[in-house]
Amino acid sequence: MHNTELKMGYIWTICLVAACGGLLFGYDWVVIGGAKPFYEAWFNITDPAQSGWAMSSALVGCVFGALISGWCADRFGRRLPLILSAILFTLSALGTALANSFDIFVLYRIVGGIGIGLASALSPLYIAEVSPAEKRGRFVAVNQLTIVIGVLAAQLINLLIAEPVAPGATQQTIIESWNGQMGWRWMFGSGMVPALAFLLLLFVVPESPRWLMKVGKEARARQMLERIGSPEYAARTINDIARTLAKDEQKVAFSTLLQPQVKPVVIIGMVLAVFQQWCGINVIFNYAQEIFASAGFDINDTLKSIVATGIINLVFTIAALPLVDKLGRRRLMLLGAGGLTLIYILIAGAYGMGLMGWPVLLLVLAAIAVYALTLAPVTWVLLSEIFPNRVRGLAMSLGTLALWVACFLLTYTFPLLNASLGAAGSFLLYGIICAAGWLFIQRSVPETKGVTLEALEEQLAARYQSVPGAAQPGRER
Repeated sequence: MHNTELKMGYIWTICLVAACGGLLFGYDWVVIGGAKPFYEAWFNITDPAQSGWAMSSALVGCVFGALISGWCADRFGRRLPLILSAILFTLSALGTALANSFDIFVLYRIVGGIGIGLASALSPLYIAEVSPAEKRGRFVAVNQLTIVIGVLAAQLINLLIAEPVAPGATQQTIIESWNGQMGWRWMFGSGMVPALAFLLLLFVVPESPRWLMKVGKEARARQMLERIGSPEYAARTINDIARTLAKDEQKVAFSTLLQPQVKPVVIIGMVLAVFQQWCGINVIFNYAQEIFASAGFDINDTLKSIVATGIINLVFTIAALPLVDKLGRRRLMLLGAGGLTLIYILIAGAYGMGLMGWPVLLLVLAAIAVYALTLAPVTWVLLSEIFPNRVRGLAMSLGTLALWVACFLLTYTFPLLNASLGAAGSFLLYGIICAAGWLFIQRSVPETKGVTLEALEEQLAARYQSVPGAAQPGRER
């Protein structure tokens, strides 16, 4: 395809707007960390179970949002549910900032979680459906970049809003301080700014051409495609979409996901989604404060140290953007799983031998860099492109649901895991999980770079065709 066929400026614009869902996802997910000691003092949270519920309640919303995202995407398109997610983000930011009871606070955290669940499924889905094949990986990876930017923005906002806390400060002192009275409210309320901007920008974003074709609005689909490319590009894409949709005119039900040509691809998507959560990067963030302290950082520098991890996350996510299309999805996933396996074994060994300080800190930063370069962006790229056109909304919903259920289980089991295995045992376990992930990717995940969504659908259908005589293409390398 000639670059003259594509209007790259317009494609970048609509993809960046859609990717703002990722930014809000990252912001909302991280902002609670900086506010935690202050809202806990305000609400007088002393019970570990209640503290855990405050931190994890948004996950309930995430699971529900992911669960309904497929139905919303198939029923209302990709754009309207994204608008709904922006509204939910706005309500969550305002509600948590003004909450005067713990129950109301949790309610609005769940509301924000629903927004996260919707946006985490629909933003990469939309971007994949409007991107040209040879640049799709880079565009979808931008969604991960905006997640990382949202994480770093929340870390910086928390750092700017919070006033220094004296070591050994009592709960009453914290309650009476700026942080305890107003600071944590401003941390949550600041999320309204990007949420409202996202909401307004979505009104200038067109609907996905693939969804328009699916619901019989070919004229609108052609009009949209001619805004991102030449009439020839639009005609060719329309024909490709129509050919794949013609194979199944029936209403899509969840049972469709169990068909022989579809079920293996759905399983691959769900396993990759779970692996992205269980690859151990959450262990890194659970141990961040302890690791920085062991490296000699002062307690008042903790927020600054965590911002450093956010900067590394951002730098290596940016580095990943061109690599997704140059090196390919499969190779990067193998690199990520293998790299994390080695790093976790080294960290487990360091803990086991009592080697703390800078060696462990550097290994932790290396793990964040490897994750940001590989598993973090590529998982979303693969989830957005491997599913067939007619079931993409439902399948993406199921994949994202698996991701959030895995995250929920991880959040609740990690304290038990750490108590029973210790730091060295925990890192070793995640090293084993990454090694198993490497084997799964090696055996089951195809390369998808540079292939149109329609051609990819045909290749995967042929691979998993159960009827005698079906084509069985070899694994792409």
